Amino acid sequence: MVEAFAVASGKGGTGKTTVAVNLALSLNFKEKLQFIDCDVEEPNADIFIKPSFENTEPVNIPVPHINMEKCTFCGRCAEICAFNALAVLADNILVFSELCHGCGGCAYFCPEKAIEEVPRKIGSLGEGYAGDLEFLSGRLNPGEPMSPPLIKALKKKIDLSKNVIIDSPPGTSCPAVTSVKNSDFCLLVTEPTPFGLSDLQLSVEVLKALQLPAGVVINRSDGRNSIIEDYCTREGIPVLMRIPWDLELARLYARGEPVVPYAPRWKEYFIDLWNQLELAAGSKA
Repeated sequence: MVEAFAVASGKGGTGKTTVAVNLALSLNFKEKLQFIDCDVEEPNADIFIKPSFENTEPVNIPVPHINMEKCTFCGRCAEICAFNALAVLADNILVFSELCHGCGGCAYFCPEKAIEEVPRKIGSLGEGYAGDLEFLSGRLNPGEPMSPPLIKALKKKIDLSKNVIIDSPPGTSCPAVTSVKNSDFCLLVTEPTPFGLSDLQLSVEVLKALQLPAGVVINRSDGRNSIIEDYCTREGIPVLMRIPWDLELARLYARGEPVVPYAPRWKEYFIDLWNQLELAAGSKA
């Protein structure tokens, strides 16, 4: 059974991408696998996976263009816009394209049919391969305020014949929710600190609202993980992996290298994590 696993974290810097990348590379010759880097504001999984990109394409959202010869300045378009992307003056209409979510409501409800939608580029997505591993990533244009449309464009590329690993943006806002939504299971990467616990709790509450099962990886584990372990026990969330402080891992990370190709023991650890993910996702089905 093919499944989609999202790797997420309540805050940046917990090791989320490290876990996602090494999990994918540990399975490169075992599973038909697709890796999707949905952290489109700071995509960096390609640094470690090193894919050869075969195709890039722009991602656009539709924004309103006003035909001033037809417009009667009735204000209907501004009334229905929930994001204040339109302002109607006595003899003009201001369009704030960066606020537009591309819903099309203004064009649909305009009584004079004075609005047409035109594409506005917000970013791009790339497709390629690293060996047998299919790799997709998005890159949001600098200054763009909204990444969910680009993340949705990436997720439309999901191949239902393959297992999928989604590297999600950190946090619990719209980009993270868009990334993990409709996955089969979410792997939350955290660290055994008060800040790590606080952000983990926020992530768990979001996943509860999405009715999405989850497991936890404790990164930078020092053997004193009770602050995370106790919380997971209370919430009934399995701790699937503990990654200790490791100088070898840190050196490889600093060079932009994944650990799995260089350390067989780590490959076995991540294969074991994959097996646990499949069991956990299957039990929640």
